[in-house]
Amino acid sequence: MAALQQTTRTVPIIFVTIIDPVGAGFVESLARPGANVTGFSLFEYGLSGKWLELLKEIAPGVMRVAVLRDTAVGSGVGQYAIIQAVAPSLGVELRPIDMRDPGEIERAIVAFARVPNSGLIIVGSPSGTVHRNLIITLAARHQLPAVYPLAYYARTGGLISYGPDSVDPYRSAAGYVDRILKGEKPADLPVQAPTKYELAINLRTAKALGLEIPQSLLARANEVIE
Repeated sequence: MAALQQTTRTVPIIFVTIIDPVGAGFVESLARPGANVTGFSLFEYGLSGKWLELLKEIAPGVMRVAVLRDTAVGSGVGQYAIIQAVAPSLGVELRPIDMRDPGEIERAIVAFARVPNSGLIIVGSPSGTVHRNLIITLAARHQLPAVYPLAYYARTGGLISYGPDSVDPYRSAAGYVDRILKGEKPADLPVQAPTKYELAINLRTAKALGLEIPQSLLARANEVIE
């Protein structure tokens, strides 16, 4: 995204997977993006607290939670801050883990898993996507209940995910392309937050972890993987 902005300040640019476009400096504000850039953000920071609530709901015994984040992007810090604000009310001790490389991730999770009643939260980030298979494998190996930010994590073995529909922004972007081609300016089109959220639960993973999923949670799920 930064490379595109450096290349042109006149050709319209529409993004669909930026977590914090204002913090990243891509737009001036969500309501009035300015310049030639607008689009659709992938996450709102307020969602982050919901991940911890879901983890406690699906695994009430969890008392320690490692939050896997990417400090190379501002959203990693922002998402962790929201989880940190919610943690005291749920009686949870937090520990951040940076997702810089596979070796660091594995060493940190192995060390963290030595203490019982532990769980994981993986926040939304490019690094989480890149290392998702490793993280899911380590969570299973060390019997750690974990919450993930997008449904494809649960479909590939993650316990539970809650986050936006990752396809919907691409459909919405087509509408912005149409409006720009008809003469509207990106600077006048507000950055839009997600409007559709998905809760996915992997029952096979829950069974392997010895977890009984509350019926109230199953009833809210958009997708149940058996």
